Amino acid sequence: MLYVEQSLGPNEELVHVGKFHWFYTVQAYMAIVWGVIGSILFISASSYIYKNMGYFPPDLSFLDTIRYLHPGFRIFAFIIFILGVMSFAQMLVIKATTEIAVTNSRLVYKRGLIARNVGEISIDRIEGVNVLQTILGRIFNFGRLAVRGMGVGEVILPPIEDPITFRQAIERAKSI
Repeated sequence: MLYVEQSLGPNEELVHVGKFHWFYTVQAYMAIVWGVIGSILFISASSYIYKNMGYFPPDLSFLDTIRYLHPGFRIFAFIIFILGVMSFAQMLVIKATTEIAVTNSRLVYKRGLIARNVGEISIDRIEGVNVLQTILGRIFNFGRLAVRGMGVGEVILPPIEDPITFRQAIERAKSI
């Protein structure tokens, strides 16, 4: 929590710090799994079609059919896998570089690794906070918050754990 701690003003203290839910990390790992599954399905379908069209002898094993496939098919399958890995990396970089906190005077939402984007809303300028939870979010206790501010518009926070407690922390900070 480097940025939020560095940017605290005099007489300002942290009320609550929002954290990503473990389900977000599971989604990141599932991106790799879907990349592997997509690659295997593409290679399997290509070999099956080539084999049925008579390009390969019927007695070839699965690995031999992959070896004799056109290099373009193998490269495309590799690209599908790489897209899954890149999606995984992007999600974990977002998780590692995002800070969400409520202090007694403002809501701070910082994201970014090299280029830093910081959104701050003064607590007394917050009109309302909506909790956005899916069915899985209700079951596993995670969700997004849509914070409406006067003159700011709406800031939608990424999925955090225990959004009700975060909303209550905003209300608590407003009452201080």
